Amino acid sequence: MDNWQLLEYGAWALSILLGLYMLFDTIKTNRAYSEDLLTSSKEGETDDALVIDPPHQGGHK
Repeated sequence: MDNWQLLEYGAWALSILLGLYMLFDTIKTNRAYSEDLLTSSKEGETDDALVIDPPHQGGHK
């Protein structure tokens, strides 16, 4: 077995681990939050919460 084959097996193993983690996280998230909350869009609330420098919000006057 050469180095390239070992790297290939390592990449497949990492891919499987990431896939399993994503599946686990999806199941955990679906159990913790309702489908209505996960599919809702509340525009504006995140923009207001992420203002770092309030005097510069909305441009210069």
